[in-house]
Amino acid sequence: MSPIPPARDPSSQEQADVSGDESQQLLSMAVAESGTGIWDRDVQGGRIHYSAGWKAILGYAEDEIGDDIRDSYRRVHPDDLEYVKATMQAHFDGLTDAYEVEHRIRCKDGSYKWVHSRGRVVSRDAQGVALRMIGTTTDNTALHTVSERLRDTVDLITNLTNEVPGLVFQYRVPVEGPPRFSYASAGARDIYELEPDALAADARILDALIHPEDLRGYHDSLRACAATLSPWHLEYRVRLPRQGLRWRQGDARPQRMPGGGTLWHGFITDVTERKHIESELRESASTDVLTLLPNRRHFMSQLEAARARLAQMGGEHRIAVMMCDLDHFKQVNDRWGHAAGDAALRHFAATLRAGLRTTDLAGRMGGEEFAVMLRDSDLAGAEAFARRLQHRLASMPVTLESDGRATLALSIGITLMHPADDSAEAPLIRSDRALYRAKRKGRNRIEIEP
Repeated sequence: MSPIPPARDPSSQEQADVSGDESQQLLSMAVAESGTGIWDRDVQGGRIHYSAGWKAILGYAEDEIGDDIRDSYRRVHPDDLEYVKATMQAHFDGLTDAYEVEHRIRCKDGSYKWVHSRGRVVSRDAQGVALRMIGTTTDNTALHTVSERLRDTVDLITNLTNEVPGLVFQYRVPVEGPPRFSYASAGARDIYELEPDALAADARILDALIHPEDLRGYHDSLRACAATLSPWHLEYRVRLPRQGLRWRQGDARPQRMPGGGTLWHGFITDVTERKHIESELRESASTDVLTLLPNRRHFMSQLEAARARLAQMGGEHRIAVMMCDLDHFKQVNDRWGHAAGDAALRHFAATLRAGLRTTDLAGRMGGEEFAVMLRDSDLAGAEAFARRLQHRLASMPVTLESDGRATLALSIGITLMHPADDSAEAPLIRSDRALYRAKRKGRNRIEIEP
């Protein structure tokens, strides 16, 4: 005989029922507080039942909304209706695992809220036709408003950076993988003649654009910046298909990324015009305006640099130094005027420049005096150069506006720079002594002082 099961205590069953009711109430409260409502749709009957929480989302009391599906569609914003219907139908047809859509829905007061609806068909007939669908709707208005504000902010920042003349960027060098620009403004099209998306894919594309002489310095500067997290500042050249050779200036501040690697926020701008101006200023500071030859200060700095190198090399190299003075130059000024004197100086400078090698240097020391430095030249070579210069000057008279042409004559003093010279002035003094010997002996001569 089977044992008789013990009788159930009625009070225990009652407690279980009460506990179940409390759980159901707690669940309902939780759903309601979350801003979520539940709906249950009879697909074939065209009916839909809404929970009290669902109705409350739109500001309705429980008895103010019917179950006709057509009324439900009338509450959907007209611009969202076709999208909602199409998404729903795709799930009915079994094309998607679930129904999920974000759309606007009209409240009792006529305003619209953004909601996020999710649902799933829970019953189908033998042919797979959807019969019943259950889902939830969540009030998404606050989140959507924040999202819109954030998107507007991002759009504003993007539009502002795109209007800045230059490239605003965020540059990442991860522990592994290629460096890339996680953000590049529209200025990339002018700065690098590249689309921002191309920089986002792989920053190494820039290696083909940065001038070969500047490429190593570019990468070294970024590595040093990443190691010390010090601000990045660099001026470098790029060679672009349309713009040609241009100067760029980059400035950025680095920070260490949580997973390692370095992140830069910075700006790159075109400084080509400024570099040209700086070059012109340097040239004007070192160039004699009238003759376009180096002025005395620049010539002496180059002569001193050559002397220092010669002192290090000893007697392996020879450098000749010449002083030149136009003969009877005062008579040119007195007879034809200062404009003619200026023309004579420019004529001589052009004649002198035409005879120089790329390794040689000539400069105007003042008035009608000029100095020449001939690298890799002994006294015989310097004397040959001096004679050619005198011959060219005699065979090519200077054309004057006022009265025909004038033939110029030249006195020259030559010396060699010595490894033991303690300054650039030393060989210049020797060549100057030789020059004045040439003057005293009748002018249009060449004198040498060892």
